[in-house]
Amino acid sequence: MTAPVRVLVVDDEPDLRQGLAMLLGQAGFAVRAAESGGAALAALDRESADLVLTDLQMPGMSGADLLVEVKRRAPSTVVVVLTGFGTIQTAVWCMQHGASHFLTKPFDNADLVALFQRLGRQVEAARQSLRAEGAEPLVAEDPRMQRVMDLVRRVAPTPVPVLIEGPTGAGKEVVARAIHDLSAAAARPFVAVNTGALPDTLLESELFGHVRGAFTGADSDRRGLFAEAQGGTVFLDEIASMSLPFQGKLLRVLQEKVVRPLGAARDVPVDFRLVSATNRDLAGMIRRGQFREDLWFRLRVVTIPVPPLRQRPGDVLPLAHRFLAKAARICLGPDAPVPELSKDAGDALLAHPWPGNVRELENTIQRAVVVCRGTRILPHHLGLGAVAWGEADDLEEPADYEESKRRAVERFQREFVQRALETAKGNVSQAAVTCGLTRAAFQRILRQLGIDRADFAGGEAAEPGAPDA
Repeated sequence: MTAPVRVLVVDDEPDLRQGLAMLLGQAGFAVRAAESGGAALAALDRESADLVLTDLQMPGMSGADLLVEVKRRAPSTVVVVLTGFGTIQTAVWCMQHGASHFLTKPFDNADLVALFQRLGRQVEAARQSLRAEGAEPLVAEDPRMQRVMDLVRRVAPTPVPVLIEGPTGAGKEVVARAIHDLSAAAARPFVAVNTGALPDTLLESELFGHVRGAFTGADSDRRGLFAEAQGGTVFLDEIASMSLPFQGKLLRVLQEKVVRPLGAARDVPVDFRLVSATNRDLAGMIRRGQFREDLWFRLRVVTIPVPPLRQRPGDVLPLAHRFLAKAARICLGPDAPVPELSKDAGDALLAHPWPGNVRELENTIQRAVVVCRGTRILPHHLGLGAVAWGEADDLEEPADYEESKRRAVERFQREFVQRALETAKGNVSQAAVTCGLTRAAFQRILRQLGIDRADFAGGEAAEPGAPDA
């Protein structure tokens, strides 16, 4: 099942804005609305959109200004401009600055829906094209990652070296694979090496190869990974861990396009595209004499910064759903149903600061799939602790004692009754007995917290006489 096409409606007139949102929502689009250009940009910062429908004349930022800013941030976003004061000159200007269509009021509802259905099919076709080209594994829903993806698309067809910068676990290898998959060498090998995991001797043997007898245990000739790439891509991760002598050897390979296997008397020509990655400040290492500046210039013809997950919240839930399907397939079996991610669990994921980045998110989802007994992932399945309930702000600006106490009690109550309901499969009476509460007291807590027992029933018949909380 593909994700719905996302539309952002921008208009300062409430009735028209709501009417357009309802019209497009009924047509199957995932619609959000904003009352101004500034609000639209804030909404796009939180979650990107595939299509933007904006009024032209608005107080503050006009639709024309919004058009320019949207296309600057995410060139692939389709923008449709709507106005009651259309002129040929304005229409031409908007089209020249990236608008897909220019519509005038009054408009026919059926024509507007038909236009967006056509544009939606184009969005779906573009998604399928990316999946066919192998770029689908890179999630780029957040505007920051969309800018990364735009840079990936521009650099992929070229042969230049690329340096990917970002913290551990942010997905640098996934970005490297996307570069390879969108390049002309996509059908050739993609070879990944963690240079920090190998000492110099083994790293040289791994990359350059060796001849028989070059060292103890070298019982036969072996081609290195640079040679085995055969016109493909070599991805070197953690390049900051390489010693200065090995950095010099790598520089020669990049300059001469030859390698000399360990123990060999002759050079061997190689043909590969180099993509490297680091989680450290190479410029600072150069100042301290720990990294060669000439190699740095060779590696960073194009630099792609990958932001940490906490700076791209728009990617959290799309990544979580991808990891959820993967974990269900691996942990539950290929034919097992994928558990649903509850809204509370989604809110908990969005509130977490993710110090371990994408890798931590994947591990969290795997844990949830393993410990979940029903069909819905709930916050306590995630094991994220107190921060999971939207209290990340408490770590920076502590609330007063009474407010902090109230939040802590609510977190405890919510997790406690959810666990009881999950064990009882939604049976309120049984869950109340487990908690040592009367049925009335238990139901009162459910109402206070907005918890619906039906979410825990697992498809079973409702408990006789038990109203939904």
